[in-house]
Amino acid sequence: MKEINNDALKQQLIMASGYCDKFSADVIPHTHLFHILAGDYIVREGALPAYMFYLARGRTKLYVTLANGRISLVDFFNAPCFIGEIEVLDETHASRAVQAIEACWCLALPVKTCRTLLLNDAQFLRHTCLGLVKKNFRNIVTSTRNQAFPLVNRLAAFILLTQHDGVYKEKHTQVAEYLGVTYRHLLYVFAQFSAEGVLRKQQGGYAIGNRAALMALAEEMEPGAALPGH
Repeated sequence: MKEINNDALKQQLIMASGYCDKFSADVIPHTHLFHILAGDYIVREGALPAYMFYLARGRTKLYVTLANGRISLVDFFNAPCFIGEIEVLDETHASRAVQAIEACWCLALPVKTCRTLLLNDAQFLRHTCLGLVKKNFRNIVTSTRNQAFPLVNRLAAFILLTQHDGVYKEKHTQVAEYLGVTYRHLLYVFAQFSAEGVLRKQQGGYAIGNRAALMALAEEMEPGAALPGH
């Protein structure tokens, strides 16, 4: 993650992402700009973030380490949204790891100097509450889909969500847990996709061979929905 000193680009991202609409206070003088490469971490687990981030462009994923040492995939965030807002509200909250799926641009406010300003900003608090409600609802939808739709549909949507530049690289064990299926069942569907030419196995992952087929399967769960890469 690298801080970028480019006022013109920062202003462009502020305008395009609706950043200022999330605050009643003038936060522009405090705002920093960061660029995060695919695979880099925006927040590391267990470390209290120095900044509250606003994902202006890109996609990220959230991890948590369980008591038994297993790393569990929890959620995905698409721009625009806050990252680290819970740590602003609750300093004792244990941070979870947030990793970039693709190159991301984040606007950021230093927590140490801006916490009091943010906690007294009703507009920020309202948007934070709405954002947390949306994240909770998305998790409910994911849980419902895990029970209502075949793995072939859910895996297609998951691949589209997590691929980067047409390549999918997620760990099978974490994906099986996230989708609520056995490791063997997951491998069976991957083999099916490979045999049909939907995916092509390569070192370290799979190249997407037929994006249209994946999108058709994903859209069966939510016709007309905008999907990543659509």
